Amino acid sequence: MQPAPSPAAPSPESLHPSLWRGSQLARSGQPCLPTGHDALSAELPGGGWPMGTLVDLLVSQPGIGELRLLQPVLNTLPPQRRIVLLQPPFIPQVASWSAWGLSSSQLLWLKPDRTADALWAAEQVLKNGSCGALLYWQPQIRPESLRRLHLAAQSADTLFFLFRPAKVAQDASPSPLRLLLQPAGDQVRIDIVKRRGPSHDRPLFVTLGAPSFGVKAPATVPATPVPATPVLATAATPAVPGLPVTSSIESDDALVDQRVPDAPQPRRVVPELV
Repeated sequence: MQPAPSPAAPSPESLHPSLWRGSQLARSGQPCLPTGHDALSAELPGGGWPMGTLVDLLVSQPGIGELRLLQPVLNTLPPQRRIVLLQPPFIPQVASWSAWGLSSSQLLWLKPDRTADALWAAEQVLKNGSCGALLYWQPQIRPESLRRLHLAAQSADTLFFLFRPAKVAQDASPSPLRLLLQPAGDQVRIDIVKRRGPSHDRPLFVTLGAPSFGVKAPATVPATPVPATPVLATAATPAVPGLPVTSSIESDDALVDQRVPDAPQPRRVVPELV
């Protein structure tokens, strides 16, 4: 007689949604929104950006395409839910956001003077739960503050993206999802530093849409020389031949509202009295 086959062991996810095998992506316990980038969504637990949790985005420098990476998911948020920009490194350019289809009334820009005030504001936004997304730039933050923000994020379904320097990639973080972003031409290179699932050793390359400058370049260029004052080619300052521009990496996504200096006016010649 043949021995009866032993019953198959139940899968971990059938026992509890927080369990998964080390060789598979975890099933996100929070609702997720599509990233708008198929290659990226396929590598994230839940198939998108998780809501109600801390997402750690580590950038080599501000303005490398991190906002264009988030543009598709921001466009899916209901108009009545605010998008909070907390301590952005550049002044937000409303014309660029409008070109993305986001109303200026949906944006809320907060720039506290002290880091402690910024942390308090972030915690209150997360606990309130009325905002659709919180984008927070903070170059230095203590581990206990990270844990407080992560706990506050779990109390609502707000998208929470924390932008920090790439050098902290080796530091510990309570965030279940950490991505390292680096510029790569018209793409952004994404290295998955941490996720709930197997390690991902190969980088992802996501093609970004063209920058939305929001203002058309003038049809003709004035003949008068433009002073050599470095400015950023942004929504408010379209690239003009003869105008010096900073590096293309920063100018593509540095949403800054800076005024182009006026051309010098000809000096009046006072006739001499003979």
